[in-house]
Amino acid sequence: MSHSSEQPLERVTIPALQQWKDKGRRVVMTTAYDAVAARIADPIVDIILVGDSVGNVCLGFDNTLPVSVAMMNHHLEAVARTRPHALLVADMPFLSFHVGSEDTIRNAGGFLQRGADAVKLEGGAKRIEMVRALVDCDIPVMGHLGLTPQSVNVMGGFKVQGRTTDTALRLLDDAHRLQEAGCFALVLEGIPAELAARATESLTIPTIGIGAGPDCSGQVLVFHDVLGLTEGHRPKFVRAYTNGFQLFQEALSRWAADIRKGAFPGSEECYRLPDQLRHAVANWVPSSSTSR
Repeated sequence: MSHSSEQPLERVTIPALQQWKDKGRRVVMTTAYDAVAARIADPIVDIILVGDSVGNVCLGFDNTLPVSVAMMNHHLEAVARTRPHALLVADMPFLSFHVGSEDTIRNAGGFLQRGADAVKLEGGAKRIEMVRALVDCDIPVMGHLGLTPQSVNVMGGFKVQGRTTDTALRLLDDAHRLQEAGCFALVLEGIPAELAARATESLTIPTIGIGAGPDCSGQVLVFHDVLGLTEGHRPKFVRAYTNGFQLFQEALSRWAADIRKGAFPGSEECYRLPDQLRHAVANWVPSSSTSR
């Protein structure tokens, strides 16, 4: 869908998200790691996240830990060039906000300089100082609690969080501390639906759920998961709306078959010489110098 022939979509802003929370309008968020995905998603969603999930989805890593700031910059720039109407959020990858306020501000500020509207970082109480430092520099921050993929080794795998009294109450406390520190929204991932509902009800800022039940202020899924482009096991919280992996393979298979039987390219995919030049080319013979 091209914006050039239509009325441009109004840019989504952080104040707008807060207004939607107050009015009960649900927020739609997905990921994009390149310009094609951004152009597909932008007319439909409210927030585009350039996620460090690019590591799993596009780069072949087992988790997000190997993703660097340089990698994130590369993918963010590709998405930002499409000038999306959606709010553009960039993930702070592992070790980009664990290294002191100065480096955290520099890394996050670099994302804004490359076109992001905000950054997202994982973790609760331990990250409050960094959140405050960023907010003090007018860098908008989206928090992320629950199943935080960068903590996969500490958690012992990708497991549902908040299933004990201590962890559930700590999550609620962390959510409010992040709100007080200045986060404009929170992603709640991989937690019981009742816990996410209580967090959403008690916070004034929007919550965006992924594997956190239906009562959050909005929902996020990875672009490739929604379109069925990922192979193998899908998490319980993923609903694929088409089997993109199979559809793409079928299209490529038809193309390959046409090549092998000489049906591609056809006349409609070929350029033609003007009649006079076609005659000259057909009657060309090698000169003595070119035939040596």
